Amino acid sequence: MPKLTIDGIEVEAEPGMTILQAADQVGIEIPRFCYHERLSIAGNCRMCLVEVKPGPPKPAASCALPVAEGMQVWTQSDLAVKARKGVMEFLLINHPLDCPICDQGGECDLQDQAMAFGGDRSRFHEHKRAVTEKHLGPLVKTAMTRCIHCTRCVRFITEIAGIQELGMIGRGEDAEITSYVEMALTSELSGNIVDLCPVGALTSAPYAFHARPWELRKVESIDVFDAVGSAIRVDVRGNAVMRVLPRLNEDINEEWLADKSRHAIDGLRYQRLDRPYVREDGKLRPASWEEALRTVAGRLLATDADKVAALAGDMADAEAMMLLKDLMGVIGSPHMDCRQDGAALDPTDRASYLFNPTIPGIEDADALLIVGSDPRWEAPILNARIRKRYLMGNFPIATIGPRTDLTYPVEDLGNNPEVLDDLARGRHPFWRILDDAERPLILVGMGALSRPDGREVMASARRLAERVGAMREDWNGLGVLHTAAGRVGGLEVGFVPGHGGRDTAGILEGAERGDLQVVYLMGADEIDTARLGEAFVIYQGHHGDAGANRADVILPGAAYTEKHATYVNTEGRMQRTWLAVHPPGEAREDWKIVRALSSAMGKPLSQNTLDDVRARLADVSPTFADANEGAVIPAAPTRGGSGGGAGRLDRTPFTSPVGNYYRTDPISRASRTMAECTDVYINRTGSGDSKRTGTDG
Repeated sequence: MPKLTIDGIEVEAEPGMTILQAADQVGIEIPRFCYHERLSIAGNCRMCLVEVKPGPPKPAASCALPVAEGMQVWTQSDLAVKARKGVMEFLLINHPLDCPICDQGGECDLQDQAMAFGGDRSRFHEHKRAVTEKHLGPLVKTAMTRCIHCTRCVRFITEIAGIQELGMIGRGEDAEITSYVEMALTSELSGNIVDLCPVGALTSAPYAFHARPWELRKVESIDVFDAVGSAIRVDVRGNAVMRVLPRLNEDINEEWLADKSRHAIDGLRYQRLDRPYVREDGKLRPASWEEALRTVAGRLLATDADKVAALAGDMADAEAMMLLKDLMGVIGSPHMDCRQDGAALDPTDRASYLFNPTIPGIEDADALLIVGSDPRWEAPILNARIRKRYLMGNFPIATIGPRTDLTYPVEDLGNNPEVLDDLARGRHPFWRILDDAERPLILVGMGALSRPDGREVMASARRLAERVGAMREDWNGLGVLHTAAGRVGGLEVGFVPGHGGRDTAGILEGAERGDLQVVYLMGADEIDTARLGEAFVIYQGHHGDAGANRADVILPGAAYTEKHATYVNTEGRMQRTWLAVHPPGEAREDWKIVRALSSAMGKPLSQNTLDDVRARLADVSPTFADANEGAVIPAAPTRGGSGGGAGRLDRTPFTSPVGNYYRTDPISRASRTMAECTDVYINRTGSGDSKRTGTDG
């Protein structure tokens, strides 16, 4: 490895590493605007100039200059300092004095570096250049006069997001960053360019002029709008969530965040359930907690155990499901399910419902088959990881399912589920590619598993995985991509039908026929509530969505930013949210509601504190042990055979469970920002815009 000297410090660097990277390695700060470790090198801001010997008799851009044996670098020499001051002077020539009104204020790289590395006066007295604002959609606000042409946004949209919609036009003083055809960016990751912009040319439109960073209290948490479990930071002022930003987590989201996870948070302010309600004479009226719990307890105690059922929603946390399962056990009812969509998942075989290769494991795979899934809408962060692997090369990808643009080229195998059976029998050309791969990956989505023949689809996928060597001790390439944050946690705690119990379809059928008299909905809004018939419906949740509209009693719960709660992501990784703000009004954390209900029934559960509940979780599954927070627990060895499902696959084409990415849950459906995105990206273009058609990235 080459050795060089930086400011008198001897550094041993990897071959191909740049001077800037080598300096970062030993803690020497070199200013930069255009350089970003996850983007290609542009070398166009020139702020990272250093003096190099041997080399040219002029400052060199350290972000683009590879290290060499015996190289001597000075980052603080007179030549380097003078050069940086000159660059900063040029950058500020056309930059407006917007700092008092700029949303980047307090978090601005230009402010910080102008103070640290710039001069104290300007010699420019001519008129400043002005640039018209650009329309990039409802999520990104532009002030392009501030732009310094670092091209971070262009490189992100092109390289990471995988869409060709942003670039630079013009030359010299007329150069501008713009969308090519003056249209909204059609990426589900567009909000990340706001984080990347170092000068405030791109800011968050929904957050504009709402708060300053020094006013905000910052709480680390996780995202629950999909099953990936991205690491986030919730910024709070008073008792209001002002914004959500990504946190660095190399194993999950790196430093990116999907647009819905970032911008649907205004839905936390609308249509909230902030007090209990009881239906009387066909209308819901406000009630006290005592009355609401007494009403529910009385109905549960007066109903035969076999006529009581419970459903858990997509955002339900593990603590609440654990106690609700225990309460159903006290009642004596086996009718419960956490799979609102009826997905065919075997709760007794942990490896059959996890994304076993893990998210970082995608980069180790060397062939991919996507079955019945549209990861671009179902899990944008995971889809970006697939694109990252594609860009590394030698990664054939094929899909069986809806024909959409996933931002990378794929081989479209059609949308006939029988193709999967052909692959499993080795009768399809792509089987040879999977068989030749060292680490093949088979991704099965909820669009494939939530069908009536979902069990058969999973059995075929498993047979294929076993035949091509994707299920070994050192590599399990069979991965289930969930869409619900609470789903894996529900399977882990066993919130599934007991012996003789009904699943979701059975519960709806039983309620419709009158066989079930009481149905407890724990945030379950993605069901056909019209099928609940004459059943007495208890709804516990945080938004006035479908379940609350049908409820006879409403018990107001807490959203994910308002409670300490445990979730398990699609990999089987246990994670926790932290209370950032308190629930509105009289709403309470969900596990406390179930515990209070058990007391009202005269059959109190033994857990009185959150620690007690989490100890109960750890007893049920080692996944929930405190030591495992953030870690992936190795899946148990899969059982031999196909895992059931001996029937024939239905020829009905696969469909994605996500029809509108921007409105998939009670929070995003209450969000005005997501409603605007729906209007721009969905309603104005029929069933989606141009990005949803075609197969080429």
